[in-house]
Amino acid sequence: MKADGNPITPAGLAALKARYDHLLGNERPRIVEIVSWAAGNGDRSENGDYLYGRKRMREIDRELAHLARRMKAARVIDPALQVDRTRAFFGATVTLADEDDNRKFVTLVGDDEQDAGKGLIGWSSPMARALRGATVGDLRTVRLPGGAKEWEVVAIDYA
Repeated sequence: MKADGNPITPAGLAALKARYDHLLGNERPRIVEIVSWAAGNGDRSENGDYLYGRKRMREIDRELAHLARRMKAARVIDPALQVDRTRAFFGATVTLADEDDNRKFVTLVGDDEQDAGKGLIGWSSPMARALRGATVGDLRTVRLPGGAKEWEVVAIDYA
């Protein structure tokens, strides 16, 4: 299954929606209340609550706009529906081994849900591009800022 555009897993889209809903339903109203209270206190030029609140409101509005754009462009792909499970495509969890047989587990996910610390690798990252279409036993070279590194694909799973 080819993943063009802005692919995302159902869980990734749910996380984006939850963040959007939290900002819109909780954070923004709280900041609006603080700014309204601070504005009623008189001189706004030296009012820290007012100035900080306005700044935070702009940050929230920017993040809401960004999240709205990402959700609109998102194309949900469910890894459980992958037909060819012998190759590494979107949603695959790939077990890799380097030349010293050090194992690494990575899951190919959308760019909006990547988290290298948890082994979630963004679909357009150098490692994900190198792994696309790989089968068990393939050797793939990943070009990183620190230099090229070769990995062997040990296993592919679509859990």
